[in-house]
Amino acid sequence: MNIETKQQQVEATMRLAAVIPVVIIDDAKHAVPMARALVAGGIPAIEVTLRTPAALDAIRAIAAEVEGAVVGVGTVLTAKDLHAAEQAGARFAVSPGTSPKLLDAAEDSALPLLPGIATASEAMNLLERGYRHLKFFPAVPAGGAKLLGAWASPLPQIRFCPTGGISLQNAADFLGLSNVLCVGGSWLTPADRLQRGDWAGIEQLAREAALLKGVVA
Repeated sequence: MNIETKQQQVEATMRLAAVIPVVIIDDAKHAVPMARALVAGGIPAIEVTLRTPAALDAIRAIAAEVEGAVVGVGTVLTAKDLHAAEQAGARFAVSPGTSPKLLDAAEDSALPLLPGIATASEAMNLLERGYRHLKFFPAVPAGGAKLLGAWASPLPQIRFCPTGGISLQNAADFLGLSNVLCVGGSWLTPADRLQRGDWAGIEQLAREAALLKGVVA
């Protein structure tokens, strides 16, 4: 599968909803009810980060059991991460930054990659390799909506998913930009709600986030 086909798949995932939840999951048994709550609330694309030992089992369970979910893997740092996530059933991968080895591995993998950048130079380097859809991370500390908006004119080919420091309160600042298709955020699956199994509460957070689709430029 060539880079352009994979970029089209990334774009389709980014357009599913205004928000891609960034999930840190400590107990894989929470994965399926959490994902069902998100899908029921109108948020089908879910990024499960590789920050806990339960992550791959969570991805495997969501991929196998949750109809309508498009489960991806986050915090991908190495070729090994990419391969393990693909084997677990992930449909897309997200990295906080990039390295030559990771990009080489992504070219050999069927798993579409949404690579992270924090500067215009990094964005230009990825554009040279065929990447038109990028993660802007950490969005708020790196310059926020003002910086991302300033890139729209000199880098018109690129569309972003800003992540890092984004909440329901400031998401619209990013989603109103012409070069933003969606945002990533951890506020939809807070640790306390996961721990106590508050799936109705997570579904409500998802419903609120899904309404942001009307803000997307």
